[in-house]
This record gives sequence, C-alpha cells and structure tokens, in this order.
Amino acid sequence: MLKAGIILANRYEIVGRIGSGGMADVYKAMDQKLNRFVAVKVMKPEFQSDSTFISKFRREAQAAAGLANPNIVNVYDVGEDQGNYYIVMELVEGITLKEYIVKKGKLSVREATSIAIQVGMGLAAAHDQGIVHRDVKPQNIIISTDGKVKVTDFGIARAASSNTISANAMGSVHYSSPEQVRGGYSDARSDVYSLGITLYEMVTGRVPFDGETTVSIAIKHLQDEMEAPSRYTPDLPYSLEQIIFKCTQKSVERRYQTMNDVIADLKRSLMEPDGHFVQLGNLSDNSQTVLITPADQSAIRSAASGGNTGSSDSAQVYSSIPAARKGVAEKPLDAGEEEEAEEEEADASSGLEKAVTIGSFVVCGLIIAVLIYFICRAAGLFGSSSPREEETVETTVQSVESVVSDMTTVPNLVGMTESDATTTAQSKALGIKYVGEKSSDKAAGTIIEQTPAAGTSVAKNTTITYYRSSGPQTIAIPSVTGLDAEAAGKALGSAGFTNVKTVEENSEEVAKGKIISVTPVEGQQVTAATEITLTVSAGKAYSGTAIVNDYRGSSIEYAEQDATEKGLIVTLTYDVSNRIAEDEVIRQSIEPGSEVPQGSEIVFTVNNEEKMNSAAAAPSTPDDPDAVNDLGNMTTPAPSDVAASNWICTANLGAPSNYTGGPYRLVLVQNIGGQDTETVITEGETALEFPYLLQIAGAEGVPDGMVYLYENVDGEYVPRVTWPVIFEQQV
Repeated sequence: MLKAGIILANRYEIVGRIGSGGMADVYKAMDQKLNRFVAVKVMKPEFQSDSTFISKFRREAQAAAGLANPNIVNVYDVGEDQGNYYIVMELVEGITLKEYIVKKGKLSVREATSIAIQVGMGLAAAHDQGIVHRDVKPQNIIISTDGKVKVTDFGIARAASSNTISANAMGSVHYSSPEQVRGGYSDARSDVYSLGITLYEMVTGRVPFDGETTVSIAIKHLQDEMEAPSRYTPDLPYSLEQIIFKCTQKSVERRYQTMNDVIADLKRSLMEPDGHFVQLGNLSDNSQTVLITPADQSAIRSAASGGNTGSSDSAQVYSSIPAARKGVAEKPLDAGEEEEAEEEEADASSGLEKAVTIGSFVVCGLIIAVLIYFICRAAGLFGSSSPREEETVETTVQSVESVVSDMTTVPNLVGMTESDATTTAQSKALGIKYVGEKSSDKAAGTIIEQTPAAGTSVAKNTTITYYRSSGPQTIAIPSVTGLDAEAAGKALGSAGFTNVKTVEENSEEVAKGKIISVTPVEGQQVTAATEITLTVSAGKAYSGTAIVNDYRGSSIEYAEQDATEKGLIVTLTYDVSNRIAEDEVIRQSIEPGSEVPQGSEIVFTVNNEEKMNSAAAAPSTPDDPDAVNDLGNMTTPAPSDVAASNWICTANLGAPSNYTGGPYRLVLVQNIGGQDTETVITEGETALEFPYLLQIAGAEGVPDGMVYLYENVDGEYVPRVTWPVIFEQQV
C-alpha cells in the first residue's frame, strides 16, 4: 500500500486511497505536470512477480488508453516505478452502480434503461476498436455526481483471464457469460451477456444466479434457466424483459450480436414498453442448453470439496466444464483437441480471408479482360465474332456491370449539418456514424472530417464515420494589468494569442510603461486570432515647464523625488567617484537652472560601484549589425535606418505555443513620424531557439514598438506572435 505524499514516476503525488479491487489498489493523486487530480490504479504485490501477467496487463492497458468516449473512464498513462505497476485514469467523483443499487434496492425502469444505454454506448465504442471488456459488472460502472455513467477497467479483464493468476482476480462470476466460466473463447457478445445480467440486477435488486461458492454459480450460468425478472418486479414492461432474456441467452448465436442492436432496442422500449419487437431466435442444433454429465458433476464436487473457492483450482474447474456440440453433452477436450479446435477456427478465418481476396482479384480480372477485348476489337485486331462468342461477351459484361452497380461514390459531407449529411448519404445508399467532436473554425454542429474521403468508391451500405465541429477553440485572456508592456506581451504570446497591439494613454495612477487595461477583458474566453489591445501608461500628462535644480552631491532618493514632483522623467546610470558618498548624484544630464517642458527626461549618474559592475556585465547591443548573440548563434542586426540610434531595447522573448520550428522572420514595427515603419531584425532557415535574447536599436526618440514573429509555411510567411517592446535612451 502506498502512503500519501509518495510520488510515482516523478509526476503523480499520492493524495489518499480510494478503494481496493481484486487485482489493484486505487489512489487519488495529483498530476503535477498537468495540475489535475487523477485516479491511479496500482497492481497488488502478489501479481507483480508474474511476468506473463504483467506483460498482458501493460499491453491491454495501453490498448485501452486509445479509447476516448464520454461513457468510458479514460486511461491517461501506464507505467512502472520501483516495482509498482500502475495505470493512470480519469478521476470520476461519484459512486459505483453497485453502491447505487444497494442504496435504492431496485431502480425505476426509465432510470435502469438510461444507465444501460450509456453503458452500452461505452462498450460499443470499445468493440468498434476491437476491445472486449470481459468484466462488465456494476462494480465497474461509475455514476458521476453530474449523472453521467462511465465504464471503467477496460483492458484489465483480458489480462486477468490468464491461468497464471487466481480466480479472485477474475471478474465476479455472478456476471460472467457461460463461455467465460467454461474457459472458452469470448468476444463482444460476452459483454452483451454481462450487461443483461447487470440490467436484471438494476430492475430487480438481485442477481439471477447466486450460490455459496463460485463453482455452484458457474454451473447455474451453464445449465439453469433464469427466473423471469417480472417475478420480482411485476410492473416490468414486456419489451424490457424480452431484452434481458435475449441478452442472457446461453448460446452466443441467440443473443444480440452487437451492442448497437442492444442500444437500439433499449431506446425503442422506452417508446413501446409493451411492444413485441424483440425477436428471440429458435434453438438450433448447435445452441442447445449445456448439460453436465454425472462424471462432470463429480469432478466439480471433488474440486469444490476442498473449500478453496477463491483459488486457482476454481478457475481450472471452469475450464473443465464441457461445451455442448450438435445437441449432445460432450466429453471434456484434452489439450491436443483444444489446440486442434483452435487451429480449425484459425484455418476457417484464414480461408474466409483468402476467399475474399481471391474474389476481389477475379472481379478486377473480369473488368480488365472486358476492357482489353473491346479495345482490341475496336482496333480491328479480332475477326468477326460468332453469335455464341458475342453472347458470352454480353453475359460477361452484364456480370461486370452487376458487380459495378453494387458500388457507389462517397459524397462530400464536410460543411453539412448532420441532417443534411444523413439525407445525402442515404441517397447514395450509405450510412453515417458520429464518432466525436473537434474544435474548428467551422460553425458548431457542422461536419469537419469524414472517413472514407469524398470521391472514394465503396460498396453500397458502407457507413461513413464523421467528426462534428465543436466551434473554434477558445483561450482565457491572462491577467496582465500592472505588468510592463514586454512582460504582458510575453504572457499573451505564451497563452497562444497571435494578434496583440498596444495603445498609449496618460495616467496619474499607473507608472509609465505599465499596462492600464486589456481589451477584451481579462479572463474572457476568446479565439487565438482575436485582437488583444493593451493600453499602456504614457505617464502623467504634462503641460507646463520646470526649473531644474542642482542635484549634484544630493542623495538619489531626494533627487528622484524632487525631479518627479517637478514633472521630470528620471533615468539612472551608475559610475564611481571618490569625491562624494555612495548613492549620491555625480552628474545630471540637464544643466541646473534650465527651464524645460514637464515630461522631459533627466538622467542622474549615481555613485555606486556594485550597480555599475552589474550593469556592465549585462548583455549589450553589439556595435556590428551582423554580430552574433549567445543564443543559438542567431544574428540580431540593428535596423539599418536606426543603426546610429542610442535608443536600445534588450528583452528575452518567450516561446510562442503556435511556432512549429520552421524558417522564421523577426520584424520590428515603430511609428516614426506618424507612419508605421517595418524593419527586418533577423531571419533564418533553421528553427528560432527560445528563450531568445533580443538586442536591437530603435528609432531616435521613439520609446516603444512591436516585434512580429513570422513562420514560413508552404512558401508564405504566416504571423505567429507579437511582442510589445520598450526602448530606453542610452547616455
């Protein structure tokens, strides 16, 4: 058992234990990488030494991780850490269906049917991916706090069927199909049986087969008739009872063959509770009730007499129970016969595949032969044909036309609504099936992707699967108020926004260069292409003049305060002087006694050796416009028309989420003389590495600008992100 605080795989921090099952303990954990709570299922120690089981466990869990359905508990990750084999799953807050049944005694017909439909939809999605659950039971069905029904533990049951583990690790025998307890081949129809037993329990509050030992329950699944659920629920609708009977037929051939058929009848039962639409097949020669011979019963009693009902011996008893063939009770197959039966089954499957392949070649050959014949005949290569030959050719053509007439062309459904797509597909003798939603710039509800693609030639009655648009993906605007323009631009770029612009506005409260407000408002969900406007403070609005004092020898605190009160903008530089105390003003950029407009910049040089050395160690703008910076050997030339300027910007640019690493171009845009002027900073064919150290000179007297990152996509430069930048005058 894991203790709270333990971290698996340097990522999942155990918060507490949720529960325990036959094979694993379940914990609530925090995914530190994605900052969300998850459920972590950790295999119990007794199974961790079995390499065969572990291999199946990991393989099946990885297969289950590919499932994505609203009615399935999604699997996020599977791995091993210091001998602990684990599966990371979606954390669903709620209770199991078993707990819900125990709490309510029995469920209403409408409630039970709704739950069964949702479970069936989850199982149908798994079956479409070739995954059979094999352990469907109320304990593996979770009802969330918002009422959604989800199936869990996909992929685990197949691993649990290995003979290397005990029966305790297998699904509860109360819900196992006859072929499962017999140890035979199980498929999607086994899940149909287990769903039928679960539905029986929901409407009656009890399981149809019960006993003191797992062996006795297994025998009842094989040979006992199930009591009608209407005995315990007299007002149970006739149609729902017939659905339960059809799901729980002992012969797989008499059950529903697909989970979609079950769902269709369950939905119909809500509209026709007394309808007679459920058809139970006749009992054929190869689907009679399995009989247990006296010798088999003796073997079972002998195995069960030891009292170890939960051991692997019990699991072996299931395998020893014979199947019925051709209406007679058979003797148990030995290992060789079982192997031979499996080979026959495989040969039959292989034979069918070969027949289909050969048939395809024959049809293609016929078409090619007819085409060659008519081409050669038109060219005069053949003499006149006899009536018999012409009749043979005509018959062959008719056969080919018959084959071709069974084909149709897939229409283009992209951009259509589901109702229009259904009508269009049906006109081509095709069906359609919804498989999921994806974000898109197309209107929500319209089809954005289909398989097979439009124009493909397919057989009639083929089903086209499609994805529906959920509308454009939206992003929440991060909080950037109070940050400087550069930091705000980086935050918006990191969030994925590609269209950011700035406007200046005077402010008495907000310092110059800081963000006053954001439009649209912070926290609002918008698309990545939405224009985000940052209102940057231009400082106080000044209209008068100021007389500059002599601040030389004064403390920098006094000089800053007094100059600011006069309406001057203060900038600091550092130097060393032995004539005055530390942190006192050595010199000032405006002569004492000068009268200057308010809002003018005054530069104080302060006596502070430590800060001077720190500033000297910081990266500076290279004099050579073709100089190379220290990050990724990317050149950062100063714009040619402002190379002589002493207005400098030094900034670290963060990585935008939409840059894919292609050829790039960095462009500076500044408003010079009332016009936006573009200057290419740098461009390259290799990927731009981040964080990127930007060191550029700007236009004289222009304190800000915008840096645009473009990426070359299919020969065109596409805008990716915009960073607002601030320039400072160097003295």
